[in-house]
Amino acid sequence: MPLDHIKIMQEVRSFPTMTGTATKLLSMIDDPNTDVAKIEEVLRLDPGLTANILKLTNSAYFGLPCTVGSVRQAIVLLGLKRLTQLILASCVNAIIDKPVPGYDLSPGELWRHSIAVSIAAEDLVRELRLPEMPEIFTAALLHDLGKIVLGGYVKDELQAIDDKTSEDVSFVQAERMVLGTDHAEIGAMILTSWSFPSEIVEAVRWHHMPDEYEKKTILIDVVHLANVLCLMIGIGVGREGLLYVPSPEVTRRLGLKTTHLEVVASRTLEWVNDFTERFGSN
Repeated sequence: MPLDHIKIMQEVRSFPTMTGTATKLLSMIDDPNTDVAKIEEVLRLDPGLTANILKLTNSAYFGLPCTVGSVRQAIVLLGLKRLTQLILASCVNAIIDKPVPGYDLSPGELWRHSIAVSIAAEDLVRELRLPEMPEIFTAALLHDLGKIVLGGYVKDELQAIDDKTSEDVSFVQAERMVLGTDHAEIGAMILTSWSFPSEIVEAVRWHHMPDEYEKKTILIDVVHLANVLCLMIGIGVGREGLLYVPSPEVTRRLGLKTTHLEVVASRTLEWVNDFTERFGSN
């Protein structure tokens, strides 16, 4: 086991948690007996989070017929499940909206990539007429969370990692060979510590290697495909981006065609630009 592995595990254990407001809200939303007025009351105590939720609600991605000016209106038009996703998106932005050393990601690029993969994943579900998966947005949003912890270690061992990458060895495989772990595994550990459902943890853990996991699930397949698609269109490429291609097995299992990729890629670019610009506005 590499020497740094112990330090990496210490960083996982000390990784920031969700804010108290977000944790309380997510717990309330999970309770079917919670009154919407109570949710509004908690959100009033965090005007920054409220503003971010409304910005995202009014993005072109959701295609609402009118401008949403209140949390109550957002809940009526989008539902509590979507509100949960927007709370998570806002909280994740606060954690990952920074440069990521080792992966050559500039400030905001990991956030933009994460949002893009969420958007692409949901659109792939619709385009391929797959069963509805309410957890797909969250799994895709959090798939690269482990890069925040692992970035510094990747930077320190970049030459060794680069030396191992080739046509047969991807960047994430080289990470594991040099560091004894990879960003997908670290992300899964963080989500486990945050008590996320196992299917989301597994989607994050196996999004680079869906064929190596003993359970073949549509959730993992779609997150894998959405991630590769966003890298192919230049969102969040960084140092490792061009070293991945869609799994042929996933492509076959989902019945994916080139036309599907083209349609989803075009819409993802349009939606993510509006999504991130709106979020970044004052």
